[in-house]
Amino acid sequence: MDTHSSPPEEIPAELPTGDLEDPNPGTTPYQLPPDDVAAIDELGKTYSALRKELGKTIIGQEEVIEKLAICLFARGHALLMGVPGLAKTLLVSSVAQTFDLSFNRIQFTPDLMPADITGTDIIQESGAGGKREFEFAKGPVFANLVLADEINRAPAKTQSAMLEAMGENKVTVLGKTYALQAPFFVLATQNPIEQEGTYPLPEAQLDRFMFLIEVKYPTAAEEKRIARETTGAAKHALAKLMDGEKIIAFQQLVRRVPVPDHLYDYAVEIVRKTRPGQPEAPQWIRDTVGWGAGPRAVQYLILGAKARAALRGNYMASLEDIEAVAPAVLNHRVITNFAAESQGMTSKKIIQKLISEMSES
Repeated sequence: MDTHSSPPEEIPAELPTGDLEDPNPGTTPYQLPPDDVAAIDELGKTYSALRKELGKTIIGQEEVIEKLAICLFARGHALLMGVPGLAKTLLVSSVAQTFDLSFNRIQFTPDLMPADITGTDIIQESGAGGKREFEFAKGPVFANLVLADEINRAPAKTQSAMLEAMGENKVTVLGKTYALQAPFFVLATQNPIEQEGTYPLPEAQLDRFMFLIEVKYPTAAEEKRIARETTGAAKHALAKLMDGEKIIAFQQLVRRVPVPDHLYDYAVEIVRKTRPGQPEAPQWIRDTVGWGAGPRAVQYLILGAKARAALRGNYMASLEDIEAVAPAVLNHRVITNFAAESQGMTSKKIIQKLISEMSES
C-alpha cells in the first residue's frame, strides 16, 4: 500500500564536516585570504550586535551566551544545564528572536511519544470522490531552531527520536526519510537537581551535543538588575540580525579558520588521556574514569576553538581557545566510576585537573 501522497523530500548533500583540503589556495597554511579576513571582521561585529540585543532580555550570563554562539556558528547542538529560574528557556527564545529562522519549542514530559517530535502519517481526504490517502504531518523537529525544554523528563524511547535529527539532519518515519532544512540546531535544557519524574540522557545522545553549558547563579549586582528590570513595563521584541543564508555562510567561514598543527596534537592528546584503557592515560585517570571521550570530542575541540577565535576577531585558533572550550566539550563525555564518586571526583573536576596538568607540562 502506498503510504504517502507525495514522495519524501530529497536529502541535500551534507555540508563539509571537517577541514577542507587546501581551502585557501595561494596562501600559507595559517593565512586567510583577504575575503575571509573581512568576513571574520563582519562576524565579530554581528556577534557584538547579538550580545547587545540579547542583553535587552538576558542580564549577565556573558559566558553562556558566548558558548551558545560558538555552538551555533560551529554547527553544533548545545545542552544548557542549570537550576530553575536561571532564564535558560528565555535565553534560547531570545536567540530565536534575533535569527530570522523557524523556531519550535518541545516541552518534554513523561507521556511524550516519538511521533510527537518527528511527526506521523495521518489520513486525509483528497479529491471530489472523497478518496482517502496517508499524508505525512511534520512534527516540531522540522524547524531551524528547536528548543528541547527539560529534555530529561521524557524516557529514552522518546529522547531517541532526536538522535537521527541531531546527528544527520534528517528524520526517518515509517521507512520514509525527510530532510531537515539547514541551518538546524537543537538547544536543550536540563534541570540537574530534580530527580522525580526524570530520566538520565543516554550516553549516545549526550555525545550528540557539542557543548554542555553550565548556567550558574547571577551575581548580586546582576540579581538586583533582574529585580529592577523585569518587574517594570514590558520590553519590545528583539531585532532580527541574521537569516539562514547568512548563518550558513558564517558556519562555512568558521571551518576555514586555520589551526596550527600543535593544536591538533593537543586535542588528540587530551581526549586520549581521558580514556582509561589508553597508554597515554595517567594513573589517576585509570583509577577514576570508567569511559573516556570519543573521536567526536576531538572534532568539537577543533571546531570550538575555530569558532571562538573567529567570534573574537582572531584569524587563527590558539591554545587559549582550545583550553577555553575543552570543559564544555569534555565534561559530559567522561563517565566516572564508583571510586571517583567515593572521592567526590566529578567529571568536571577531572577535566579541570587534566587541563591544568597539560598546561604545566
